[in-house]
This record gives sequence, structure tokens and C-alpha cells, in this order.
Amino acid sequence: MSIPGIDVPDHRGRTGLDQVGRDLDRNPDVVVTDVELLASGWHVLRKTTFDRRRSDGEWVSEQRETYDRGNGATMLLYDVERRTVLLTRQFRYPVYVNGHPDGLLIEAAAGLLDDDAPEDAVRREVEEELGVAVGEVQHVFDVFMSPGSVTERLHFYAAPYRPADRTGAGGGLAEEGEDIEVLELPFDEALDMVDDGRIADAKTILLLQWAALRGPFRT
Repeated sequence: MSIPGIDVPDHRGRTGLDQVGRDLDRNPDVVVTDVELLASGWHVLRKTTFDRRRSDGEWVSEQRETYDRGNGATMLLYDVERRTVLLTRQFRYPVYVNGHPDGLLIEAAAGLLDDDAPEDAVRREVEEELGVAVGEVQHVFDVFMSPGSVTERLHFYAAPYRPADRTGAGGGLAEEGEDIEVLELPFDEALDMVDDGRIADAKTILLLQWAALRGPFRT
């Protein structure tokens, strides 16, 4: 029987989704023995079985489920002279179902790479979401955001902006169902919002704290 995503294309044209990880050999203490495709909706859920040599030398067999949504990139836009940052606010159902008051999460602009280089992808997302064409950008760091179950690695960037850099209203792509509000906030207020929980998004907190400790607002 043909299985979409394995030997015939799924709705996104993908095959061989059960092969990812089978050839890993960078760590001689980990040997992948089986990969099972559990779901391939928009993103991919796998269950992988592997043998692992523990620190005491004993070999054990373990299973892990991984959610593969691809890698992404995010960017903090800042204006040093006016001491402001440009962020977004949009509805996120996963946080709403897990206790967020209204699901409207304040975030730095971000998106999946979609086979683009990280800097190219984040420039695209910033223009779509914030309506800003950025010039020179700074790569900050790369972070695994939820390494216990999600494979995503997020590439972090920062760039200056001026009001004159606004090329449009932003708000995301209507054809993709995006409904994004653009927020320009005083930097100190954004830090206060981290302290009181109004900003609760990990990537945004990392970028704001970088900006305060090592970035453009370092004192």
C-alpha cells in the first residue's frame, strides 16, 4: 500500500519523509535503527528508535518523537536615536490553548526559511510583517528553541530602522491568512513588558535582552 509522504507525494509533494535521520553518523554513540512517519500535515511528526551508549558505557534503546517544522529566522528592528523597537502582535492558537489570556502574542518578526538563506528569509519576513526594507543586518546567534521535541533551529538577526525605511503598512500576507499588527514600542517599555509577562515569546525576549546587554542599547 502506498503511503503519502513515504513512497508517493503527500499534499506538499514530499516523499521519503521516513528516511530523515537514518544515515546520521556524526556521533558514534548513537545508532538510528528505525524512523516511523506519524503525521505529515503541514509539518512532519516522526518517531525514531535509536541505540545510544550511555556515559557509563551501557547501550540502551530509546524512542523519541520529533516535530519537524523546518528552520526559521527572526529579527529585532531598533531605532537608537528614538530608543524604540518594532514588533508584531498576532493571534497564536497554541499559546491561547495553553493559558495565554487572549492568544495575541507580541513578537519580533519571524518566519520559516522556505529553502532560502536565513538572512534572505528574515528580510522577506520583515518586509511582509513590518513593512520595512532593512539595510545592513547583524547576525546575533542561532538557537534550538525547544530541543526536547522540536527540531527547529532559529537564526537571530538585528538591524537598525528609521521611520523613512517604512515601505508599507506591513501586516503580513492576506493570501496566507496573516493578520498582524505592527507595534512600535519604547525599548524600556518593552523590557518592562518582559518583566510583567505582557511579552512572553522566547525569541523576542532573547533579542530584547541581547539588545540591552550586548547590543544597541547597552550602557
